[in-house]
Amino acid sequence: MAVAVTTKTAWKLQEITAHSSNVSSLVLGKSSGRLLATGGDDCRVNVWSVNKPNCIMSLTGHTTPIESLQINTNEELIVAGSQSGSIRVWDLEAAKILRTLLGHKANICSLDFHPFGSFVASGSLDTNIKLWDVRRKGCVFRYKGHTEAVRCLRFSPDGKWLASAADDHTVKLWDLAAGKIMFEFTGHTGPVNIVEFHPNEYLLASGSFDRTVRFWDLEKFQVVSCIEEEATPVRCVLFNPDGCCLYSGFQDSLRVYGWEPERCFDVVLVNWGKVADLSICNNQLIGVSFAQSTVSSFVVDLSRVTKSGSIPHGLIRDDEPLVPPTPTGSSLRRIYDRPSTSCSKPQSRVKHNSESERRSPSSEDDRDEKESKAEIQNAEDYKEIFQPKNAICRTPPRNNEPFPAPPEDEPVTAKEAVKPSQAADVQTPLPKQELPEPVQRPPIASSTPLPRTEPLVIPAARNEPIGLKVSDFLPAVKNQSQNELVDEEAMSQIRKGHETMCVVLTSRHKNLDTVRAVWSTGDIKNSVDSAVAINDLSVVVDLLNIVNQKAYVQTGCTSLKLILQRFLPLITDILAAPPSVGVDITREERLHKCKLCYKQLKNISNIVKNKSGLSGRHGSAFRELRLLMAVLE
Repeated sequence: MAVAVTTKTAWKLQEITAHSSNVSSLVLGKSSGRLLATGGDDCRVNVWSVNKPNCIMSLTGHTTPIESLQINTNEELIVAGSQSGSIRVWDLEAAKILRTLLGHKANICSLDFHPFGSFVASGSLDTNIKLWDVRRKGCVFRYKGHTEAVRCLRFSPDGKWLASAADDHTVKLWDLAAGKIMFEFTGHTGPVNIVEFHPNEYLLASGSFDRTVRFWDLEKFQVVSCIEEEATPVRCVLFNPDGCCLYSGFQDSLRVYGWEPERCFDVVLVNWGKVADLSICNNQLIGVSFAQSTVSSFVVDLSRVTKSGSIPHGLIRDDEPLVPPTPTGSSLRRIYDRPSTSCSKPQSRVKHNSESERRSPSSEDDRDEKESKAEIQNAEDYKEIFQPKNAICRTPPRNNEPFPAPPEDEPVTAKEAVKPSQAADVQTPLPKQELPEPVQRPPIASSTPLPRTEPLVIPAARNEPIGLKVSDFLPAVKNQSQNELVDEEAMSQIRKGHETMCVVLTSRHKNLDTVRAVWSTGDIKNSVDSAVAINDLSVVVDLLNIVNQKAYVQTGCTSLKLILQRFLPLITDILAAPPSVGVDITREERLHKCKLCYKQLKNISNIVKNKSGLSGRHGSAFRELRLLMAVLE
């Protein structure tokens, strides 16, 4: 029986382990849709190419977890904000730190690049919004008005306005040139976590934890429509490039909205969990999400999604492609006037901040930038994507091929795949030797009608997936006969970049083996003496920890407590005893050792006294030691 090859509307593209610790933020490049940046609790920013398994570049310099990321329009710069409030800008093509910007007093929650000028906007948990001049390394202006954390920032397409969304349930529109608020949009009943400008019209969309998407008219400063769903909170939104609809990312679903009148064109079930960012490339929507240290990417074929028309709200059908609608007439609102040259600084009427706010370059900042670096993990991918800068068009190219869609899990028969009215047009199944190579469909503009094509019919008998090769999902090896790495090669890859720590741990391991060899003979005294003679405090602490099976601080307190309980009375008695008559060499040696012990305990008692004011378990242990050492005072 012959089967029809049908492709999915949404599918999982890739899953990678992005960091050694939990992933805390990520962002997609909006120009190519193929560049992905991830930030983690390991204080690193890793740069990836979507659907490639290896990290291209790892950016270091931050000392606290990364909270927010953004890539500029040309995908040449990346900015990262950390938990401590510091901001760093890297030049991806030069593979180096460009600027370090300091001024916020709390976590950086949102960032955005100006579409034309060398400016970056940052929003923080300290409720402030700051506009930075990357070239001059200073803060141009600070916008105050929000009362809670600023979760999202977006520049308007013409670069004249800045929209901000915050946990105080409001969306604010700022005039960059005037340095003041233009309007405050209220109506959301929960924290607003995303805001997005229409690509052409004076229209703004916002998504909130109150499970609503609101559209705001930027001419009349009023709400155009409000769409409420019984789904999960709105996690991210993105307008179609031609502005015909809005894509909203919810947990495990994508919804397509129109706003005049308000309606839901389509719902696509995507198993992406809590989606974090969206991007469009080659008529495909790319969505990314993260959980712990894993990042997953998903693809939705927009040629099979309804973007306008009178089709009612409902799930799409995966058994047939949909014809994209032709965009309707002219815009109902004003459109943005995009400048032909780079944007200049805000005008002179902007009130500049104080010198301390602007933070001119200092030796401290220069030293900080020297400590920041970009580690190129994959030189091949780096050269492909970020070099050369001016010789040819940058890769990923704008006309790169779309991601191929996998076949359906349960293909239907040719009889079921073709409607009765189309039965006369069914072609005879092609012989196996005449089966043509699958051809990927080029991206089609939304204004071009997509002709309905019949699914290709092939024989049911096949021994491998269609369009998939196992070798594409395996790492390339120099020797094809050697499919597995030997243990030595695998360990050398793991140790790469950790040589110093490996030397420290190897030395510590050898010292512990020495102590263990003496301990195994049963001579505990000599084993302790050998541990002390090594002159490595970590070895002594490890030995005491084995004896007491407790944490380091508690181990020290417990050991000192045992010494005081067993030996302090003996030491004080020997020191208080009257001198003996005659010569007693043994007693003299014992007296000399007791004096040394008393001196050491006296020094330790001062430390215990200072620490006795601590709270918790450690404080209780120090207070108990102080009582035992009271006799020394």
